[in-house]
Amino acid sequence: MGEDARAEDRGETRSETYAELAAVGPYGVRPGHALITMVEPHPGHEFAYNRWYEDDHYYAGAMAMPWMYAGRRWVATRELQELRRPEKSAIAQPVTAGCYLSTYWITDGRYDEHMKWTVGINKRLNRDGRVYHDRTHVFTAFQDHVATVYRDGAAGPRDFHALDHPYAGLVLQVVDADGPAERAELLERLRSRELPKRLAGSPAAMVTIFRPTPLPGDRMTYVKQVEGVDNRLTLLWFLERDPRDCWQEHFAGLESLAGEAGRVELLAPFVPTVPGTDRYVDELR
Repeated sequence: MGEDARAEDRGETRSETYAELAAVGPYGVRPGHALITMVEPHPGHEFAYNRWYEDDHYYAGAMAMPWMYAGRRWVATRELQELRRPEKSAIAQPVTAGCYLSTYWITDGRYDEHMKWTVGINKRLNRDGRVYHDRTHVFTAFQDHVATVYRDGAAGPRDFHALDHPYAGLVLQVVDADGPAERAELLERLRSRELPKRLAGSPAAMVTIFRPTPLPGDRMTYVKQVEGVDNRLTLLWFLERDPRDCWQEHFAGLESLAGEAGRVELLAPFVPTVPGTDRYVDELR
């Protein structure tokens, strides 16, 4: 048995180490990184999965971790799932798979420290029987923040407020460029021209843009390695209206967002869950 395991068995927390860690390194408020994870509970396990995630995993497996400072869960009812496009998606097969989406912000410059903790705690949770296995990770990736585009300029909430502000909905958009150079060109076009134009008069207050990073080799085996690390962009559209009320008017043409540089592989609307409840669980199928 290693020293760390022996210390754990003795109930030691090494509290003096926390003071040393807090005294060094970046501690800004910007979301330098994110965990974005879309999950499908197995049929018949919807209620049990929701209670496990909300009552235990959201806190012990996410919010209690160092440098993960904001989080929010989102849900796609069957009605919302059927709005998704394209029908043939490189992300979700079928495109309706993945009815829960969790989004978390991680402090800029603290990705490596957070990853060390998350791998360690998830191994411990799994060993202690606190991981719910009747689920499928449809789209799970740690991502680096590369840009935020605001509809109203300097007015309104910033991106670091986004997971705490009571937005009425969120649209997850995944775009695959043809390669690294094309992704860089696409990002610049989105940031400077396409998104400002599409946000004007839109129910979306902001769009945050991320690019995925590889998961560590010692990740949990039930989470597959991230795809599209060199060519993918992930966009989160934060909505002030329910996506069902504005889908056709404002999101019908987003497949053309990538232009000739790539393809929109997923466009998926969600609404926020109501923490501590099973609201929407009976609307998933």
